[in-house]
Parts: sequence; structure tokens; C-alpha cells
Amino acid sequence: MSGLGAVDKNLEPVMPFDSWLDTRCTPYIKKMYKYADLIIQRSGGAPGYSHGPKILRWKEEMPELFDKISKVVVPATYVASKLAGLKASDVFIDYTYLHFSNVCDLKNIRWDEELCQMFGIPAEKLPRIVKPWEIVGKLSKEASSKTGLLEGTPIIAGCGDQASAMLGVGIVEPYILFDSAGTASVLALSIDDFRPDMKHKVLLTARSVLPELWYAIAFINGGGQNLRWFRDVFAFSEKEVAKHLQRDPYEILNEEAERLSPGSDGIIFVPHLGGRMCPPQPHFRGVWFGFNWGHSKAGFYRSILEGIAYEYSFYLEIIKDLFPDASFKYTIVVGGGAKSDLWNKIKASVLEMPYVKVNRREGAVFGTAVLAGYGSGLIRDIKDFIKRVVTIEKTMEPVEEWKKVYERYRKFYRKLLIETDHLFLEFLEGECDHDRRN
Repeated sequence: MSGLGAVDKNLEPVMPFDSWLDTRCTPYIKKMYKYADLIIQRSGGAPGYSHGPKILRWKEEMPELFDKISKVVVPATYVASKLAGLKASDVFIDYTYLHFSNVCDLKNIRWDEELCQMFGIPAEKLPRIVKPWEIVGKLSKEASSKTGLLEGTPIIAGCGDQASAMLGVGIVEPYILFDSAGTASVLALSIDDFRPDMKHKVLLTARSVLPELWYAIAFINGGGQNLRWFRDVFAFSEKEVAKHLQRDPYEILNEEAERLSPGSDGIIFVPHLGGRMCPPQPHFRGVWFGFNWGHSKAGFYRSILEGIAYEYSFYLEIIKDLFPDASFKYTIVVGGGAKSDLWNKIKASVLEMPYVKVNRREGAVFGTAVLAGYGSGLIRDIKDFIKRVVTIEKTMEPVEEWKKVYERYRKFYRKLLIETDHLFLEFLEGECDHDRRN
């Protein structure tokens, strides 16, 4: 949702897509962060690896390409616009993406003229804002011939992946916790009003699909990607075993990790290999702390699962501080990581709260299908429909004997973040000085 592209007047890409995992906009995060209070107050969240800093990087470092931009686009709207044969002037974005723009008036669903002028972002390069269920066009003859779909099929705007996933797993009421265990590791709470995190500047406040519903969200940039990195760099033998047994390599890794005691025998992992997003600390990197010659591969793997849970505990503490009257009984988990009962039990024990899975495996896909049904008139009431078809399928309780162990580890994890913060700043500033000299 926080990645961004750009098209010219003919709806052709001006440059390669600027992924949410691309950190080259770091200097512009710092530039925008000087006005963090105003940005959070208006747009819902502090600047990070998000649209605002990315646009500023293009403007400052690629001025010739920037001049060619007709509209900035997110990937889903680019594809939809192509399928509908839209003009660049008709390019759109739905309101569930706006918190990542850093230049919107989120409460009133419009671009903020003052913020755009403050950062020199031309408002005419920003797309029109639509509702997630709005029909933005119909499938063109050319797209029909390429896809095999019926020409004239209505195309619905759709929404961001997390907003769609929350809808698809049944979050249509306030004060339900949500964990998206995907490439990013996301913890969110549905809420009933716009309440930006002015106090901690950690959570982002975003619009849900339903107009009366919002959500407070924080995430680890590439949290789940850490597991893929570990699998591909270190787990060669597990991959071979899995191939022979026709199983998922993560199943093998989870089985090995499950034999260990909580705390991974003393290893703590800091999961911010691509910089910390919430709060915006792009200088952070990954850390394995406390390992010795006696530790095994399984210990390092389990510490990744636990490190992400420790970061979640930091987010949850802020959620509880900002929403003291909220009452939540469990966390709904979705995404590839939800398949791991071990990881779900670790998170449940660290957060001291049950984890549940619902009967919809692919929440984002189902949520998008529901939007299509509503936009085309097949579904009359989104909330009512979701309540009827989404049910809890499995509950994983915290492991009582793990809770005290994890209480100590999550507290030490916080200290580790504080102590390494200035070290990463010092190290990266030294690297930049070295690069400038050479």
C-alpha cells in the first residue's frame, strides 16, 4: 500500500515502481519529519517509506522524469485503469490508501492544499479519490481479448490489501485486533473514530472500507520477509528434506523450532533488516543478540518468530494507552504466517491474548470479492453479509508456562532497541561520510 508508481499522459510508466521496501527515500523522510505533528494530525501517520518521501525523491533527484508525470498511481489502480482503458486524467485512488500519502486531509477525504504546497508536491499530479466500491470503468475490448473476460464487465475501484483483508476476515465492528502475517508483519485495531497517534507517533490511523470504521495500524517493514530470507540463505538442508517429502520447508523449520524452549535459549532477534517503520527509524537494521557456539539453526529461526512478537507487544502497549476503554478478547490472524500454529502460540503468549483463525483463508481476496459484489449490486449490505459468512474456526490460547519467560524477554527487547538506536545512527552516518569521501 505504501509503494508508488507514476504514469505519463498516455498511462505509460514514467519510471520503475518504487516499492514499499525501497529505502532510497530515507533523506526525504527526515525532511518531512520536521513537520510530523501537522502531517499526523491531517493525514493520520508520520512519514516513512511512504508516498510523500518517495514523491520528494523523484522531484529532487529525477526532475526530468518528474516533469513527465501526469499522475502518481498505486499498482492496483494502474492495473484497473489499464483494464478499463482509462485516460491518465481518470486515474484514481480509493480512500483506504490515503494515510500513506502524507499530504491528505484524511478526515474529509481530500488532498490537503497546505501540505502539498509546503512540500512542493503539485496537486494536479495526485489522482482523484474514490470509494472502494465505486465503478471506475468497464472492461475494454482490448483487455477482454487478452483476459478472456466479458467486455463491459464493471471494474470496481477496490482497496488496499490490509483494508481488504480486515474486511474479508470479518472485522466490521470497532475494537477487534488483527494480525496480518505476510511479507510485512502488521498489527492493527479497528476503531470508531479518527484518533491519530500524536502522543507516540508510532501508529498510523487509516480508513477502513466501511465509512464509519477506522483502524490504528503499525507494521514491521519486511517482517515476514525475514523468514523467507532465513529459509533461502540458511535452510538448505531443510529445503532438500521438504522437497523429498513434498512438504513446505517452513513446516520443517517450525517442527525443529518447536522442540526448543521459549526464548530460543537466550537469542533475541531485532527484525528491522530494512529499517524500522513504526516509529520511523530508517537507520535501524537487524540484530541477533546473545548467541553462542551452543546454539543451533532452529534457535535462530525461532528467535525471528519471537522477535516479531516482541515488536508487536510494543505496538499493543501503545494501542492500550491510546484506547484505554477498548475491550478486545482475541486477535484474528491472516496471511501465510497464520499457517504456523507455533508462531500463533508464540504471539498469543507474548501478547497474553488468544489468537484465532477464521474460515476465510485469503482474507484480502475475499474482501475484494465482497466489494465487487456490493459495487455491482449483488450484495445489499456489506456488514450484514460479512457477519453471516465469516466465522471463527480455530482458537490458540497463550501457553501459561511461556508467558513469564516472554514477559522478561519482551522487556529486554525494548532495552535492546533503545541501546542500539544511537549505534545504528552513528554507524550509518559513518558509512555516509565514507561514501562522500570516496
